[in-house]
Amino acid sequence: MAVPLLRTLILYCAVICAVRLMGKRQIGELQPSELVVTILISNIATLPIQDVDVPLSGGIVPILTIVCFEVFISGLTMRSRTARRLFCGGPKMVIRDGQIMQKELRDLRFSVDDLIEQLRAAGYFDPSEVLFAVVETTGSLSVYPRFAARPATGGDLGLHRDDFIDAPPVVIVDQRRVLPASLDYCGVSPVWLQKALEQEGIAQKDIFLMICDRRRKYHIVKNSVILLEQIRTLDKRRLRERMGCLDEKLMHR
Repeated sequence: MAVPLLRTLILYCAVICAVRLMGKRQIGELQPSELVVTILISNIATLPIQDVDVPLSGGIVPILTIVCFEVFISGLTMRSRTARRLFCGGPKMVIRDGQIMQKELRDLRFSVDDLIEQLRAAGYFDPSEVLFAVVETTGSLSVYPRFAARPATGGDLGLHRDDFIDAPPVVIVDQRRVLPASLDYCGVSPVWLQKALEQEGIAQKDIFLMICDRRRKYHIVKNSVILLEQIRTLDKRRLRERMGCLDEKLMHR
């Protein structure tokens, strides 16, 4: 029993390392070659797990070989446009100047339902609002709407703001743990954080999540255990107040 368990754990670590070497991509963003490699790795890894007679090297060596080849192909496609077209394909424009390119849809085996579904996912229920649409090599649809259908931006309204200050918020406290890199990103110090917590009347150990931006605007989510205790304390206090009022009414009678 221990041998199959150990083999499974080793192959699990090998597959995780292989996927890490391939880079960070979501399943829906895999290129065709990367999808093939992922399927091959999953199939090869199951052989030594299911059959103890298959040597462990019979799973690890092919996995490493495939990953090394994939890394080589990735480097080649970065340097060669021809190789990139060969292994990854190219984007296809399915809406051009507001017109649906029916030939491109047939070449991609893209039905009208597929196109409408992807347009809805991009926030456009009416194809006439779209000026250009491109099917990327990952299968996702990039949409460029008509001017009248575009949401108004700060530039359209004549509003201006410093891009450095307008940076998005980040997590600075994650389950009681302070993240120094996030404090540096926000331009704040641990001393400022401590003062902010003191002002809010909360201890660091009671924080589940705290986010902050470069304008020093923050939001704190307390630990659920602490919230539950506070709710229970509040309920007990209200119960005592009600009992006190009831006792006073009985005494007056």
